[in-house]
Amino acid sequence: MNNKQPPGSKPTTYVTKIDLNLAPKIINDLKLQGFEISKPQYTVFSAKKKGLNCTLYESGKLMVQGKETPQFMEFYLEPEILGSFEYSYADLQLDKSGRIGIDEAGKGDFFGPLCIAGVYAEGDTISELKAIGVKDSKNMNDKSILRLAKEIKKRCEVTIVKMNPLKYNELYGKFKNLNRLLAWGHSTAIENLVSKTSCRNVIIDQFAAEDVVIDALKKKKLEVNLTQRHRGEEDIVVAAASIIAREAFVTELDNLGIKWEMPLPKGASRQVVKAGVNFLRLYGKEKLSGVAKCHFKTFQDVIGEAHE
Repeated sequence: MNNKQPPGSKPTTYVTKIDLNLAPKIINDLKLQGFEISKPQYTVFSAKKKGLNCTLYESGKLMVQGKETPQFMEFYLEPEILGSFEYSYADLQLDKSGRIGIDEAGKGDFFGPLCIAGVYAEGDTISELKAIGVKDSKNMNDKSILRLAKEIKKRCEVTIVKMNPLKYNELYGKFKNLNRLLAWGHSTAIENLVSKTSCRNVIIDQFAAEDVVIDALKKKKLEVNLTQRHRGEEDIVVAAASIIAREAFVTELDNLGIKWEMPLPKGASRQVVKAGVNFLRLYGKEKLSGVAKCHFKTFQDVIGEAHE
């Protein structure tokens, strides 16, 4: 199909060949998803529901059509049937040159650490990252994050700069600026991977003016070929780093919840403020700085509500 698509959109038609032995499972799955099943001539089945048609021909050709094709492919057909992700992640850049990708997690979360991760990959390993389903971690649930992080670590050299809340608050007091703190973390992750791999080609998801990270690298006397890019996770190695960072954040947040015997939600929402108030009343202000980022406005909201 050569239909032109708007930038960033996915094709609404997909055709592939599959093993006909999978037909009974697919039919059962589609019934559970609310499809109406029929059997036109020369087909094994045809399944329809609003926004989507799915037809398996006797030749083994499977055709998916309709505006809901991207969601169907990403959440069912690729993970459950095809076992590959060539449709969903076709836009990820598959330049196979060796490079280091850097990304962070926890920056906008009141509870838990700030984690900055680096991944080094080259050659066929980059193709493998695509095949196992690596993409921007913001589009994934925690279960997928934990599974993929394990697979990435098997294949790639990785590093994690993890700032637990006490350390984070100490460093923020020193830097007095989140972007400078992030730049220090990014440059530290880069330094770690350069020393391990000797690779000096680095891509990061840009979070501030370009000179912020450049200055942090200069302080370390570290010379690299640095690319800073908005939507950096469109590069598959940066996407892999986003998964490693997110796994480190999620794991540590869960550990803190276990330690203090209460759930610590993600983000900085109203639910987070309530959890902070409960924590403060149980354990006190001093302990709160061991699970939360004290410069957030949320910290003052928690203090204010706890004393009402």
